[in-house]
Amino acid sequence: MAPGMEDIVRLCKQRGFIFPSAEIYGGFRSTYDYGPLGVLMLRNVKNAWWRSMVQMRHDVVGLDAAILSSPKIWAASGHLANFTDPLVDCRSCKERWRADHLEPDPEDGRIHCPNCRSTDLTEARAFNLMFKTHVGPVEDEGSVAYLRPETAQGHFVNFLNVLQTSRKRPPFGIAQIGKSFRNEITPGNFVFRTREFEQMELEYFVPPDEAAKWFDYWCDERLGWYVDLGIPPDMLRLRSHDEEELSHYSAGTSDVEFMFPWGWGELEGIANRTDYDLKAHAAASGEKLEYFDQATNERYTPYVIEPAAGATRTMMAFLLAAYTTDEVGGEARTVLKLDHRIAPYQVAVLPLSRKDTLVPLALEVLGLLQPTAMCDYDETQSIGRRYRRQDEIGTPLAVTVDFDSLEDRAVTIRDRDSTEQVRVPIANLVAEVSDRLSL
Repeated sequence: MAPGMEDIVRLCKQRGFIFPSAEIYGGFRSTYDYGPLGVLMLRNVKNAWWRSMVQMRHDVVGLDAAILSSPKIWAASGHLANFTDPLVDCRSCKERWRADHLEPDPEDGRIHCPNCRSTDLTEARAFNLMFKTHVGPVEDEGSVAYLRPETAQGHFVNFLNVLQTSRKRPPFGIAQIGKSFRNEITPGNFVFRTREFEQMELEYFVPPDEAAKWFDYWCDERLGWYVDLGIPPDMLRLRSHDEEELSHYSAGTSDVEFMFPWGWGELEGIANRTDYDLKAHAAASGEKLEYFDQATNERYTPYVIEPAAGATRTMMAFLLAAYTTDEVGGEARTVLKLDHRIAPYQVAVLPLSRKDTLVPLALEVLGLLQPTAMCDYDETQSIGRRYRRQDEIGTPLAVTVDFDSLEDRAVTIRDRDSTEQVRVPIANLVAEVSDRLSL
């Protein structure tokens, strides 16, 4: 049976993945803090993306652009004019809603407020999603700045810098992971839609006549990444945008979607942004953002293929896909069958007892494993309860140090999914764990 959102939210809170932000003050709407396990898993998701998109490729380099940005960037990109959602107010309860998310009631055909069911709603008006702020001591029009709503524009305004310093040539990409901010009208569904979130974006610059080929390539490549990290193929799909859905810069967009408890939802968008952004910034700045191909003596503005994913949303999908309940020894258990590459901990070291005779050896074993894998150490409660806890947080392997270990210098390795246990000499432990986890 597939987990509901309440199962994941409860697990995240109880086990330290995700906490409501400012909870002691009653919370702050649509903001979340990532706890001891959440920060590890989120880092692993980002590392897996970076490894796939940068480390394992020769044609992609990295970037970390500023979050605060000049209004000139967003005027040129079209965000100040076009980055809007249709907003309606309920005159009865004063709640605000995105007009395009409200469906007519099937019984009376009228639009009702989701909160109070009133039909007394205002006309839709454009609401800009940009977070506006000021820099410096004086708040006037000359000090206006924006928190970026996407990381992509940092790639475009640095196009020449990267082109000249990296010595790359199209097709090549610039990758970035970083925070973005959108003043969403109706955030919700836990961390699926929040005002502050983290993006993993690639801008892949290609010759214009190769754009269609590379668009198809990145659609296949990105869909396969989720499957490789453990999401079942039947929980994923690739959906092409209809023409009316396309952003103002896009000649074609497809979404990698995941089957969330409420239905299909976007994990990642792959867009053909054409040469819109580079030409817009070239016109606004006066700089030529072009590539000169010496082999063909041709000068052109590259097209851009953009795979853009949300790190926090992706982590949530991995949690949902991995959440499983089964029975071991006649007892029900909850287990997160996370791929070891994204699990918060890869190994748990568990001394059978807290007695002084065992703890020093357990800490020795921990020290041996820590350079190889992220390890948890737990010496409280019964060993059965500790196994269950590690199952529930997704730790693939548990290493138990028992009283026999003092005599034979061996430990027991327990597999999370099968619960099978094998005895391994401490001298061979690092090699065994590395082999099991393909480290």
